[in-house]
Amino acid sequence: MTSPQPRPNVLAIPAYVAGKPPVARPGLTSYKLSSNENPYPPLPGVLEAATEAAAQMNRYPDMGSTALYAALSEAMGVPVADLAAATGSVGLIYQLVNAFCEPGDEVVHAWRSFEAYPIAVTAGGATSVQVPVTADGRHDLDAMAAAVTERTKVVIVCTPNNPTGPAVTQTDLDAFIAKVPTHVVVVVDEAYLEFVRMYDAIDGIATYRRHDNVVLTRTFSKAYGLAGFRVGYAVAPAPLAAALRAVSLPFGVSHVAQAAAIASLAAQDELLARVDDLVARRADLVARLREVGWELPDAQGNFVWFPLGERALDFAAACGEVGISVRPFAGDGVRVSIGEAEAFDRVVEVAARFAP
Repeated sequence: MTSPQPRPNVLAIPAYVAGKPPVARPGLTSYKLSSNENPYPPLPGVLEAATEAAAQMNRYPDMGSTALYAALSEAMGVPVADLAAATGSVGLIYQLVNAFCEPGDEVVHAWRSFEAYPIAVTAGGATSVQVPVTADGRHDLDAMAAAVTERTKVVIVCTPNNPTGPAVTQTDLDAFIAKVPTHVVVVVDEAYLEFVRMYDAIDGIATYRRHDNVVLTRTFSKAYGLAGFRVGYAVAPAPLAAALRAVSLPFGVSHVAQAAAIASLAAQDELLARVDDLVARRADLVARLREVGWELPDAQGNFVWFPLGERALDFAAACGEVGISVRPFAGDGVRVSIGEAEAFDRVVEVAARFAP
């Protein structure tokens, strides 16, 4: 007799590596710059809304996310039928594979990109087709279009790309979508859209309105600072949104998370001020890193990318010695989140020692 065995694809799922907290160093304030978290406390009114919602923890959440969908619909001017909520944007990736892929079907995405893509694809029994990013960390959209086969059911464009940083332009996205067969779902993952400051930036809402196969995935984890509550949402043509809702985990988005997200949407002025501050910190850090010899990929998220190759783990260890946790990707590079400005002196100091 043998013990129960999981499906072969389950054994092949790569492990997700979360950003580690910093190790305390005597005489130093430690900073966690490893998880692309928002360093600010909750937006005004959010803690109060969450606390009030927590008092009803004996009740199930609204499985239809009715109030959240209404708030999102009003904020973006899209029909409620075109929305699907999930436990963060990563939950939506799992749902997309579950809804549109048979075992053996292919999902095309850039690499290196968001670490959860191959995990979600493999867990769903599909095949992850990884197209290398360019030398400056950008999506090679021509190569991605060429990688689409008769087995392709989903393609994912992560913009800005996590962890390398560059964002796709509207012109390039339009050209790419035109090359993808209309029966293939084109996912535009906009987890960091609020931080983009560039010419010809993507207008995700306008793009989804022009195409029957485009899905936008977004999250409250980054700019809105609700990483601990796990709430994301998709904007898609009604049939695609309905498919995502159909395979969603019942009661997956908690009542507290829904209440916090709704309150966050009501604090747009403060949100924009905080995002502008983080963008200014990003620009300052990039300028300082250039002064010590670094040419970094264009940073359009709330992080910067050091293409360190085989020196990635050494760089991360050096940051750890001065009380800063960063996110290394062995053999590729290191991602450093834009967090507390006080941490940047030490990041620049370490970076100067590793400058190419």
